[in-house]
Amino acid sequence: MLDSNSLTNHVQLAQGAAAQRRAELSHSGAGLRALFKNKKAVAVASFASLGGFLYGYQQGVLGGSFTKVSFQAKFPKTTEAEVQSLLTAILQVGGYVGSLTAGLFGEVYSRKHTILSGALWVILGSFLCAGAKDLAFLYSGRFFTGIGVGTLAGIGFLYNAELAPPEFRGLLVAMQQLGVTLGIMMAYWIGYGTNFLGGTGSGQRDLAWQLPWIIQGIPAIVLAVGTFFMPYSPRLLVNKGRYAQAIDTLSYLRNLPKDHELIQIEFLEIKAEAIFDHRILEKRYPQLVKEGTNIWVRECIGYANLFRSRDSFRRTAIAGIIMFFQQWTGIDSIVYYAPFIFQDLGLSSSSVSLLATGVVGVIMVLASMLSMILIDNLGRKPLWIASCTGMGLSMLIVGIITAKFSSDWPAHAAGGWAAVVFVWIYIANFAYGAGPVSWTLISEIFPLSTRTKGTAIGATSNWANTIVVAYSVPPMIKHIGFGTYILFAAINVLSIIFMYFFVPETKGKTLEEMDLVFGSHTSSDEMALLADIQKEVGLTYLLESVLNEKQNTYGGE
Repeated sequence: MLDSNSLTNHVQLAQGAAAQRRAELSHSGAGLRALFKNKKAVAVASFASLGGFLYGYQQGVLGGSFTKVSFQAKFPKTTEAEVQSLLTAILQVGGYVGSLTAGLFGEVYSRKHTILSGALWVILGSFLCAGAKDLAFLYSGRFFTGIGVGTLAGIGFLYNAELAPPEFRGLLVAMQQLGVTLGIMMAYWIGYGTNFLGGTGSGQRDLAWQLPWIIQGIPAIVLAVGTFFMPYSPRLLVNKGRYAQAIDTLSYLRNLPKDHELIQIEFLEIKAEAIFDHRILEKRYPQLVKEGTNIWVRECIGYANLFRSRDSFRRTAIAGIIMFFQQWTGIDSIVYYAPFIFQDLGLSSSSVSLLATGVVGVIMVLASMLSMILIDNLGRKPLWIASCTGMGLSMLIVGIITAKFSSDWPAHAAGGWAAVVFVWIYIANFAYGAGPVSWTLISEIFPLSTRTKGTAIGATSNWANTIVVAYSVPPMIKHIGFGTYILFAAINVLSIIFMYFFVPETKGKTLEEMDLVFGSHTSSDEMALLADIQKEVGLTYLLESVLNEKQNTYGGE
């Protein structure tokens, strides 16, 4: 009988040997260099990133409508800060519901069918808003759109993470973030362009505010149809016992034959992790896994696994706190209310403030493209720390400028433009760092048995904090002014401290190697079980054969 340390070494050696052998076989490097050898995975992930596009588009579409004369004439109450806050926050409430249920639907049905349901909700919400006759239509449309984009956010990043090989998983998840920023940019510039339909005065046509919402529904329709051609997640297939289909999917995504050593190692790692998680669940909750137990009850109670052990609680806490910091760095206050913030900084013309807002969208896209290069080369932690340092300094400078000149912006136009430039710098820092890093982390740190639920908890934290930010920022800017920016600067400092001391680096690790990263499986019984399963599925034998072959090769030289 092996002792606890021996079992730990056995499991870690197996995981480490698998990682080393995979690196030797892949020869594709990290980040953008790996794209050319994984074109199919990139193509599928790119299409799935339409969900990210929709998530971003809805963030930018409402703020542009608020400043339009025809929208204000149709809905006079939308000029009131309370109504603006409610229209923004009600989408976040829908997003909270969508992200919370995405984990359940993703496990019970599938990841791709959950993406389909999110797209259908967005279609409904988009056309309710476009055809709105009164505020009730807008509230309903925004709520349904929220359910849709919340579902897409809760499952889309996870889907991309599960399709990707480890050497560029961060890139594929960052692709979702690129989709988000493309959506924001498109919403801003479409809002700017449609502002001139019928002129910018009292003759402005209703189409000026309707067209952006009509356009929002188009990619949702494309995504809904496209889900019928997307592959199932190989990890979901293994979890459902559909092993042959999982191997076929891995072979398709990696563009390698089914019997290739790289495919076999990845499949056996996933299979060992799935069997381990199932047997642990069976041991802890025997009544849940017996025949005849309602799958919805089983999946709901399965959320308890996120808090059962110290290791599980740590991962869940990291996901929730990372998303807390992502929102309270101030990003959605800029994204949702950019036209008003720029007006508050002295750009009094609605056209000029919309133009400055459009620049925000361009900067986000360019910086997000940079993140795709950096995230798998520099790692998650360095990128977050650099990003939040830049954001914190930018918010501090904007706060100082606002405190000094806000009493008379017309007399200090240069100061107003300086503040606008630092808002742009702030946006760039978020888009290359904190944005993609946060979503990448929450989609990769959980074991297979709790991955959909853990990712959903992280996304739910994002939406919960977005509700508070969306509802509180307009009165904050109105009543405490520059203090709003100083608060965001201080929170950026706290986020750096948290990332440095409490979050491990996950760059280059497979999803199955996260247990090694977090030092989990510490119980001797669990270690023994995992070691037995690795032998049972053939992973240990495969790696030992490879090791012996290498030793014989080098020994014969």
